[in-house]
Amino acid sequence: MRVKHRENVPQIDPTAWIAPNAVVSGRVVVGPRSRILYGAVLTAEGRAELRVGRDCVIMEQAVLRASGRFSLTVGDSTLIGPHAYLSGCTIGPSCFIATGAMVFNGSSLGEGSTVALGGIVHIGTTMPRDSWIPIGHIAVGHPGEVFSPDQSTAIHEKIGRTGFPTYVFGLQSEGRHRGEINREIACQYSRALQAHQHDEILSDD
Repeated sequence: MRVKHRENVPQIDPTAWIAPNAVVSGRVVVGPRSRILYGAVLTAEGRAELRVGRDCVIMEQAVLRASGRFSLTVGDSTLIGPHAYLSGCTIGPSCFIATGAMVFNGSSLGEGSTVALGGIVHIGTTMPRDSWIPIGHIAVGHPGEVFSPDQSTAIHEKIGRTGFPTYVFGLQSEGRHRGEINREIACQYSRALQAHQHDEILSDD
């Protein structure tokens, strides 16, 4: 399904294939011979762009989102596994993002990198060429460091320096109650997503 969002129409190369129940919405570009499988969602909101290179595979139920100041790029010959989640990041060519892996806003993976099952690349993290994030591990920082799940104290200390609400939503969080911040995030998202009320499903005729 192709969706026109805020006058932005997906651009699909004629040699690419989009499953009938996949959703491609907004300023999305899909390159030659790429395959978007069943149930995948590729959405670009506002002025952000989502670009998939050539010979890529986006597997079942994967979600790729570009929004706000965070565009999303997937390099050539990259595979995104089932149920993976990518938001506003840059994925180099020849990467492998396994089932259930997550790569968040402002992050980048160098060419030939792998994020194994359930691995996470946190906001603003930069990983060099041929990086490996093992099963369930978390990459954090600029340059990125890889932490195992049992290093929760070090992970939270590193993440805390970045400031998720400020980095992603532009909200000041210091000295504020977490519930108040969460409410503001939800309201901000709700206002932005109201634009989808005017989306138009495009015919493939």
